[in-house]
Amino acid sequence: MQMKFGAMMPPWHAPGQNPTRALHHDLELIQHLDRLGYDEVWIGEHHSGGYEIIGSPEVFIATAAERTQHIKLGAGVASLPYHHPLILADRMVLLDHLTRGRAMLGMGPGSLVTDSRMMGMDYSQQRRRMEEGVAAITHLLRNDEPLTMETDWFRLENARLQLSPYTKPCFELTVAAVRSPTGPRLAGQYGTGLLGVSATDDLGGFDYLSDTWSVVEESAAVSGQKVDRSSWRLVAPMHLAPTVDQAIEEMKYGYANELRFSSTGPFRAPGAKDIEEVLATTDHETLCRQANDSGYAVYGTPEMAKAQIERLWNKSGGFGTLCLLLTEVADPAATVRSLELFAREVMPEFQGSLHRPQAAWDDLYGDRDKVSSEFRGAQDKMIQQYRK
Repeated sequence: MQMKFGAMMPPWHAPGQNPTRALHHDLELIQHLDRLGYDEVWIGEHHSGGYEIIGSPEVFIATAAERTQHIKLGAGVASLPYHHPLILADRMVLLDHLTRGRAMLGMGPGSLVTDSRMMGMDYSQQRRRMEEGVAAITHLLRNDEPLTMETDWFRLENARLQLSPYTKPCFELTVAAVRSPTGPRLAGQYGTGLLGVSATDDLGGFDYLSDTWSVVEESAAVSGQKVDRSSWRLVAPMHLAPTVDQAIEEMKYGYANELRFSSTGPFRAPGAKDIEEVLATTDHETLCRQANDSGYAVYGTPEMAKAQIERLWNKSGGFGTLCLLLTEVADPAATVRSLELFAREVMPEFQGSLHRPQAAWDDLYGDRDKVSSEFRGAQDKMIQQYRK
């Protein structure tokens, strides 16, 4: 088992705080991720709701790229129905050049009904439009031949990009997946990666993991595409501390707000109680422990995080990258401590970087009596020679 690690930053910021400061905190958090050795971070696109306040992940990525050195930066995900495919593809190629290959494009239908409503769109058509957008964008990015294509929401006439991607043959493309087979089918059809944003939820997301990659492979076989599990990413909510009690205490900062926002979108359970009733009748610690017990989240220790990763690996049959979901459940200082703890104690377990230092230490410590004797003997010999 060997994988990469990243983060998904929608971001979530409860109304009532300075939005400018919140955005700059997001940039600072990405700088921390870069320094800590995380491989990638995904930034979402949203236009309503007041929580997810980044309207253009491309602009945000351009800013973050200037403040980081290694971490890859993904539009995660761009809502394809809101963009003409030529314009979005052109912007992403520009980012690919400006970041010298650190840009990635995640593609999805848009998760907020209020976004599409403000644009006068029928939300029931979003997934169909996303499929059309994926078809156009993948052609524009990967082919030199002009594309002519017409739908009810965009038209392309002999269209092609004036720049090839900086990354050869193309920067990484991925499709979002929640619970339906749409995302996996498209990933296979166009040979892209897959971003599983609901891998741990108990509304079918976790159970669906066992069949997800088979859908990708079947679709790829029909379309003549090659796919690899290393391009499959799973998203998992986690906040870590040295003890479970400390992690739960730190989450008093923002966990209620996370639950409020989760209750309004696509992850709300059908027939669930109103969230204000839940918050009024259930204490904070119980809510956190329920999330742990259900397998949805890890609000606890590094050992719990390791167990969750192994659980996801065994259920899915293997994947390439685990992305931590960052939703401001704890204050900035506690969030950074959590990310540091994960990088120090969890990531190396799955990166193949522990066995050689451990083997070297075992050699030294296991033979410590002989090693110490040889050292002392060589020292005594030199002392005796000097005294002669």
